[in-house]
Amino acid sequence: MKRLFSALAVAAGLYLALGPHSPLRPWIGDEPTARSALQTAQEELQQLSDAYHEQRSGVQVTGQGVVTQSLPDDKRGSRHQRFVLTLSNGQTLLVAHNIDLAPRIPGLRPGDRVAFHGEYEWNPQGGVVHWTHRDPKGRHAAGWLEFDGKVYQ
Repeated sequence: MKRLFSALAVAAGLYLALGPHSPLRPWIGDEPTARSALQTAQEELQQLSDAYHEQRSGVQVTGQGVVTQSLPDDKRGSRHQRFVLTLSNGQTLLVAHNIDLAPRIPGLRPGDRVAFHGEYEWNPQGGVVHWTHRDPKGRHAAGWLEFDGKVYQ
């Protein structure tokens, strides 16, 4: 009986260690590996670079960058929190985050890393990302910002 309980304890431990959200999953091959995450990040960066160089707008993009400048809120029409991100390839993006529809990122400072998903609009300075929130009418793809482990949308 003691052996049965020991075997059950080991099985339960393995189940917990190798469950769907286990940090060990990449090592056993059932989840994306760090290499595929890196490849995805490179593809996202390439998509942003291509959109800039081809002067495209209206493109859904995902990426991350470092805050290099925090700007005053845009208060014309819907209010937007604005800041500039620099991507790892040197491209800059203005993020215009609608704070009438989504919470503001509090305490954002230069040097902070922010991930984003939204719509890219070309401009000569590197572009703008907006629609970083849910569409209350449900007609536009939902966007988001992620900072310090919290998602803002």
